[in-house]
Amino acid sequence: MILILFIQGLVIGAFARLALPGKDPMSIWMTAAIGIAGSLIAGLVFYFLTDGQEAPGFLAALVVSVGLVYLVRRSRGGGLLDPGSHGKGPGPRPR
Repeated sequence: MILILFIQGLVIGAFARLALPGKDPMSIWMTAAIGIAGSLIAGLVFYFLTDGQEAPGFLAALVVSVGLVYLVRRSRGGGLLDPGSHGKGPGPRPR
């Protein structure tokens, strides 16, 4: 069960990373975490909006995961088209 959840999160997270242009320096674990979090948030939103009548699909989880990838980019100083810094500080300046 946990393995299936991990694979589902990995697939959704990978598609979310592909949806935004630019190279995202994320590990496999972070990609899966983005996908799992996107699925969870989409599930909660659908649960409260439909009073538990409908379950979110792949598309809803993907949209929320794309938003999470964008938030990760913004936290790194990037934007929609630019992933931003990769956790590295300003290196030595060339002379």
